[in-house]
Amino acid sequence: MCEFCTKHGDGKVWFKNADNYAKDLMADLKRRDYIKDFFKSTIESGVNTIGRLETLYQKKKKLPARLTNAMVAQAKEEHFGQVVTIEEIREIVRKAATVVRMPCACRWAALKKENRCCYSVSYSPDSWYKDLDMSYFGMASAEGLETVTKEQAIQQMEAVENHGAVHTIWTMMTPFVGAICNCQQDDCLGLRTLAIDVETMFRGENIARVDETRCNGCGACEDACQFNAVSSKMIAGNYKAVIDTKKCFGCGLCRNSCASEALTMVDR
Repeated sequence: MCEFCTKHGDGKVWFKNADNYAKDLMADLKRRDYIKDFFKSTIESGVNTIGRLETLYQKKKKLPARLTNAMVAQAKEEHFGQVVTIEEIREIVRKAATVVRMPCACRWAALKKENRCCYSVSYSPDSWYKDLDMSYFGMASAEGLETVTKEQAIQQMEAVENHGAVHTIWTMMTPFVGAICNCQQDDCLGLRTLAIDVETMFRGENIARVDETRCNGCGACEDACQFNAVSSKMIAGNYKAVIDTKKCFGCGLCRNSCASEALTMVDR
């Protein structure tokens, strides 16, 4: 289990702890202020910052530890994520009272391109996302929040997973789960931080496991992995997939790519 499970899980996986859904999110004035300015203060500022950090990282191959520690500490207090499987997505979404689909703020901040792959979920009648400033996208307050049923949201997320999207959940002032992102490494601010060794999200509670008796060494899983966690080795004259458990974030994309059904997701 991750650090949040110890701190916020009450003996469970942190995002499966009912207390992290049941409390009134909007009663917290600090959270309310944070949400109102979220797109500019967290997303746009983050996209601008990471561009500079990527340049620095390319030159130095390492960022100052004091800088990365401060970034991660702030993220853990405000907007921190974790990779989850589609099975966990179904469980999280089906608990929600309401679900809305909205434009991806990361893509908008970087490219001014609308892509509706993000979901805000609320677990009480007082939906936290009603205070989001949708004028950031050039929209009226409710225009960009597309209400969907829980099953519609799940089906949409299943569809984008088939096109290589990684599912992540995010806190809106930790530990309350409020957002689900379905994105790819080059587009997602959270995933981009991993490439410069700044981890603003936890690895998933699962890892991939290879059944060598089924694996035919085709390499499809290696191509599908966005975390460089899959390689191959020669076993008895045949190539077999190998999972680096330290690099595996447990997204399940490698499993989806395997026509031989040689990959499964198991508890980390």
